[in-house]
Amino acid sequence: MIAVVDYGMGNLRSVAKALEGVAPGARVRVTADPEEIRAAARVVVPGQGALPDCMRNLAASGALEAVIEATRTKPFLGICVGMQMLFERGEEGGAQGLALLAGDVPRFAGPDMRGLKVPHMGWNEVRQVRSHPLFAGIADGARFYFVHSYYPRPADEGLTAAVCDYGIRFTCAVARDNIFAVQFHPEKSQNSGLRLLSNFVEWRP
Repeated sequence: MIAVVDYGMGNLRSVAKALEGVAPGARVRVTADPEEIRAAARVVVPGQGALPDCMRNLAASGALEAVIEATRTKPFLGICVGMQMLFERGEEGGAQGLALLAGDVPRFAGPDMRGLKVPHMGWNEVRQVRSHPLFAGIADGARFYFVHSYYPRPADEGLTAAVCDYGIRFTCAVARDNIFAVQFHPEKSQNSGLRLLSNFVEWRP
């Protein structure tokens, strides 16, 4: 069973439908039930919106501790804010993250952003900086779909699995042990996104 964590933020159904499409033999559950999350073989945490709201809703859903356990014990995929919440803090509202990865989540700003719109919205190239099973069969420089105003800034460069350029070069995928997380939306990224989700379903970290 694959658990898609429901804490009231993000396009959960789109993620679930994409997973069902690439893994027709799997049971995909959209759930906030801690016991279902603990029982799942794999856990996906998507999210859209403001990091403070996401953190508050995750705690209120009752799923917080089960999600933290999942990051330590089973294949875990974070998407968009589901990636940002893994870090220590976010600039938006001074939000505290889960602090599972060292680093922060600043807003796009500064002279390098002159003439560029924030949020960063649309298709952009993803440059792989190291190999990873979730990138199997995906060309370096493949385009993925982004919608965000804030981006992860890991304290440890070794966490970065891929980068993207939008005024600045920023980390758009991180990987450590059984954790893989992306700033872009694979469920909206057509063939490359579906291949990444398929790779996640087959991943044996």
